[in-house]
Amino acid sequence: MSPCRILIVGGGVGGTLVANLLARRLKPEEAQVTLLSQDAEHHYQPGWLYVAVDDMEETDLRRPEKALLEQEVFFIHDAAERFDLERRRVWTRSGEVLPYDWLVIATGSQLDLERIPGLQEGAHHFYSLVGARNLQYALRAFRGGRVVIGIGGMPFKCPVAPLEFTFLLDVYLRRRGLRGQTELVYTFPIGRCFPIESVAELAQRHLDERGIRTELFFDIEGIDPERRVIFGMSGDLAYDLAVIIPPHRGAEAVLRSGIGDDEGWIPTDRYTLQLEGVEGVWVIGDATNIPISKAGSTAHYQARVVADRIVAQIRGQEPTARYDGHVQCFLELGDGKATLLDFDYEHPPEPPRPTRFYHLAKKLFNRAYWYLIPTGRV
Repeated sequence: MSPCRILIVGGGVGGTLVANLLARRLKPEEAQVTLLSQDAEHHYQPGWLYVAVDDMEETDLRRPEKALLEQEVFFIHDAAERFDLERRRVWTRSGEVLPYDWLVIATGSQLDLERIPGLQEGAHHFYSLVGARNLQYALRAFRGGRVVIGIGGMPFKCPVAPLEFTFLLDVYLRRRGLRGQTELVYTFPIGRCFPIESVAELAQRHLDERGIRTELFFDIEGIDPERRVIFGMSGDLAYDLAVIIPPHRGAEAVLRSGIGDDEGWIPTDRYTLQLEGVEGVWVIGDATNIPISKAGSTAHYQARVVADRIVAQIRGQEPTARYDGHVQCFLELGDGKATLLDFDYEHPPEPPRPTRFYHLAKKLFNRAYWYLIPTGRV
């Protein structure tokens, strides 16, 4: 009997991890594991905000994707063009057709820079390596004024990152002697500064203590780069430097194939992670429509559930692994302190008192990521 063909689309943390877990647990006669990724390099995306404030080097944030994979994983550097779930095939940009028996969609999210008029010309961001590098240059040239940090649309990946950037920017400006002549303004589109109430309460206290002004219910409708004005539904806001998190949407291949909603998020069972109504197809990470943080930690925990379920089904067993909504991440607060957010579907986070311990743990994690997470050691 031929081995099962497992195709994983997407080489982010979720796709890389599930490929390695499956290759390690299944024998070659049981399955052939293939990873299709449009990127030859794997990026540690949470590090991009540190690049912007001169706290990490670009070279620390990327590795060749193939170097992170078990040797049993067959790696294809190409982009998914279209999914044909009925015929169990994926078309690639180069024209290759990849048949599969089991499919894992880990295509992540993409930035939708065109959704807000003036965004590309009038604002910076740190949600790509190029964006972080350009913001780094802009901050180095900055000499004071008003900096607005805002959210261009929800959902967006790594929800703590805008807060972390704001706190690190406060430290960065103090270090350069510019904080006294700089006003920091943090805007958020709902009635608190973070979607989860317990985290918002903690973050708001720290924003207030640092003299960082917050503007809530601030939906960004457009930006005038010439006048340096952000147009919001609740009013306009002038700026000298704008850092706006771009709106996000699902992958082009998902939108093109019609397997997601209007924004490309794929309907996914929140416990089994199976694409709703389709046998043998799972979805992990940012690509799902599950109302939970789009973050590497989410993909990390989901990858283990999907790997367990695929192994069980290939071996004719009843799959029992379920995703309980577990997410765990640090929240950097600057000045050498951080806290930990640990929660699931049923238990909201109760952030412990920010300490130097959590800050050092996050710094260590930033360095140890390559050895622990994509490889599946943790």
